[in-house]
Amino acid sequence: NIGVIGCGYWGPNLIRNFVFNEKTDVVSVCDLRKERLDFIKRVYPFVDITDKSEEVTSDNRIDAIAISTPPSTHYVLAKSALENGKHVLIEKPMTVSSEEGEELIEIAEKNNKILMVDHTYVFTTAVRKIKEIYDSGEIGDVLYYDSVRINLGLFQQDINVIWDLAPHDLSIMNYILQKDYKKVSAIGVSHANPEIENIAYMTVHFDENLIAHFHLNWLAPVKIRLTLIGGSKKMIVYDDMEPTDKVKVYDKGIEIRNIPEEVYNILISYRTGDIYIPKIENIEALKIETDHFAHCVETGEKPVTDGEFGLTVVKILEAAQRSIKNGGRIEEIK
Repeated sequence: NIGVIGCGYWGPNLIRNFVFNEKTDVVSVCDLRKERLDFIKRVYPFVDITDKSEEVTSDNRIDAIAISTPPSTHYVLAKSALENGKHVLIEKPMTVSSEEGEELIEIAEKNNKILMVDHTYVFTTAVRKIKEIYDSGEIGDVLYYDSVRINLGLFQQDINVIWDLAPHDLSIMNYILQKDYKKVSAIGVSHANPEIENIAYMTVHFDENLIAHFHLNWLAPVKIRLTLIGGSKKMIVYDDMEPTDKVKVYDKGIEIRNIPEEVYNILISYRTGDIYIPKIENIEALKIETDHFAHCVETGEKPVTDGEFGLTVVKILEAAQRSIKNGGRIEEIK
């Protein structure tokens, strides 16, 4: 039995998937706005509605709670749910500080409950196909990871563009590469609210010869969701705006040879081979994710995007925020 707290933009999608999942039933939905609750009641008349979150977190009928509210409320709501013996699926970012995230992980472990973060892109068939290609060794060593996520709006009131958009791309990178992130640098600018950056550029630094860059913007005339992964053997382009052919693999790159006793000791030649588009199943990511959450609750299996996964993203965001406030200085990921 599922309770859902928050039915604004994302909550209705969670409700729909849990309603139609054969393993789950939505028994109660909470929101502070009467018009949103009335909407849910019209669509799902069998679901109880309330404007008091404690009625959901303390409901003995409910086994698990999905939280889809502003990030600043995540910690309090998730803590209440976990302490009341509920499993929790919490929207990204998990919390607005690593201290809050660490505490939620401890409470979940203490109460033997599943804590999973709603990093939906990890469950897209496109990203899972990229992960499959990367794990096969087909693209070789990753040299760079480059991401652009821009659009016009939505301007958030409690978090900046990095905390809003970067969790998508950081979760994708974390899932695919599974490498240690050491340092972050970021710059950003505010045009509406002086305390909330709406354009930012962020770089994640690794110990090895690998760099990751993220362009994030709420003030762009077009919507772009593009990721490039450059490998030593092949390269991947992931365009989430493409309706069907979202992933393309390019047999392109460079070959470096040392030429002894020449004026130029290094010779770089360019390799241009075939391009192929892997077949990707058309399954809603949120269906896969809610299935996974239900499975983990049922079996006790560790979720792919568990609390530690979500905490890693929060720690990178924190370091990026510190970097912005310090004029782009490179910051350690603590």
